[in-house]
Amino acid sequence: MAEDTQKPAAAEEVAVEKPVAEKEKEQAPAPVPEPEAPGKPTEESAAAGVEEVAEPEKPKPVEEEKIAQSASFKEESNVVGELPDPQKKALDELKQLIQDALNKHEFTAPPPPPPAAAAKEEEKAPEAPPKEKEAAAAAEEQVVKAEEPKTGEEEKKPAVEVELKAPESEPAAPAEVEVVVEKVATVDEDGAKTVEAIEETIVAAKPEVEEAEVTTTKKEAEVAAPSDEQTKDKEAEVPPEKVFIWGIPLLGDDRSDTILLKFLRARDFKVKDAFTMIKNTVRWRNEFGIDAVLEEDLGNDLDKVVFMHGVDKEGHPVCYNVFGEFQNKELYHNNFSDDEKRTKFLKWRIQFLEKSIRKLDFSPSGICTIVQINDLKNSPGPAKRDLRIATNQAVHLLQDNYPEFVARQVFINVPWWYLAFNRMISPFLTQRTKSKFVFSGPSKSAETLFKYIAPEQVPVQYGGLSREGEQEFTTTDPVTEVVVKPASKYTVEIPVTERSILVWELRVLGWDVSYGAEFVPSAEGSYTVIVSKTRKVAPTDEPVICDTFKIGEPGKVVLTIDNQSSKKKKLLYRSKTKPSSD
Repeated sequence: MAEDTQKPAAAEEVAVEKPVAEKEKEQAPAPVPEPEAPGKPTEESAAAGVEEVAEPEKPKPVEEEKIAQSASFKEESNVVGELPDPQKKALDELKQLIQDALNKHEFTAPPPPPPAAAAKEEEKAPEAPPKEKEAAAAAEEQVVKAEEPKTGEEEKKPAVEVELKAPESEPAAPAEVEVVVEKVATVDEDGAKTVEAIEETIVAAKPEVEEAEVTTTKKEAEVAAPSDEQTKDKEAEVPPEKVFIWGIPLLGDDRSDTILLKFLRARDFKVKDAFTMIKNTVRWRNEFGIDAVLEEDLGNDLDKVVFMHGVDKEGHPVCYNVFGEFQNKELYHNNFSDDEKRTKFLKWRIQFLEKSIRKLDFSPSGICTIVQINDLKNSPGPAKRDLRIATNQAVHLLQDNYPEFVARQVFINVPWWYLAFNRMISPFLTQRTKSKFVFSGPSKSAETLFKYIAPEQVPVQYGGLSREGEQEFTTTDPVTEVVVKPASKYTVEIPVTERSILVWELRVLGWDVSYGAEFVPSAEGSYTVIVSKTRKVAPTDEPVICDTFKIGEPGKVVLTIDNQSSKKKKLLYRSKTKPSSD
């Protein structure tokens, strides 16, 4: 009996497991797309000085529409009306894909299973209940026995009615067949009654209960599987989800197109690739907890390693990355000695970037990229394993989730080993990436910076005149640049016509020159006043000289730079007047 009850249960378990597995397979959400593995070194990896495995670029399919890139990089417009037609088309297609995904809530939740699949599984379930099949088999066996020819002895015995009962454990199970036995009673000579079986008829029972159950199941399936029109109505009732990146919605804002164009340009205007990148970025931001990271207090011991300072000549914010600071053993140990510290460093780097990005202007005509200045002086290079691991992690996150945020990469104080590294990876870089790179050795670093950034915006440690704290001059006060030829003098004359206080500051890159200042009155017969006695300024002396002179009569202040070296020198100066208190 134990076997009889266990076997149907096992059969039922097998019969149920298969549809469930199939159902899960049909209802399983689409697989999470993997972040696009970089097939070649990126500008981030080149900036970090970390070598990645380079793969040759795969040839593009012929049918894909190619959008030409300019030979030399020029920042493209984000105004939709100024885009070429193929780029406009790609933007429209991407916006449609995003709208469909927002309607279906694909950014925050997996898509629901198809209704047709659910109804199909519901119909499969009641088709072949194993217990009812066993009951039917038992009934057929009894019928066969009843139809067998009887012997003489068996004919004398009274016929026994055959009753089929459902198993005790299943009292409500419907019988599959009904056995009807017709009996005739006769009276013997001695008055005894004998019951003889005259005819046995097998009548198939009508499966009314089963038909009712199937009908009910079908109705339930119809309820569980609404029609296409009902599905559309239901989707229309649920409002689309809202997804934000850097505080800007993906659609519906005048800044949204700027965000989408960044992803399109990062994927050469391949719409599906750009759409996948956006979905991966949104998913990563949720998993990483960007909003929470922005609120964390991660300390300020790295403020000298990465910092924002001023803007370039086109208005891009400038970010300085000072790799030489990692020569500080204590700083290095506190940030890279174990996984926990490297994770904190990564959080700090992402937090810094997120705060910088949110200060950008994402309007169509705004400035939404930055200039990176990478100072490689005393850089530890790729030999430091812990730094290399942390840098690799940061590089992958930046290239996968922060596309097209760099307008130019300027490398200063570049050592020989980095130039060799760049020559090695250069064949694998795109023309677009290479056109953003600028390299300069130690002797030309300041001059290179001045090509892109005005001296008043460059920090004093990099050859400019911008200093922190309260100063007489700010970044709004323009600087004049002059080249002083070898073995020559150069004079700067600052005319003054009224009583005031004249303030000026100047520096000569690399100094090794003589400097002096004097005031020459306009009136004839007046004496020249020595303001600053001529003296030799060495390269190790103060980087900037700031002087003042109180003007009591019209005249001019003359500044003299005497360059007796064999090299030309770069002179920077600026001046302004303040009202006199007298």
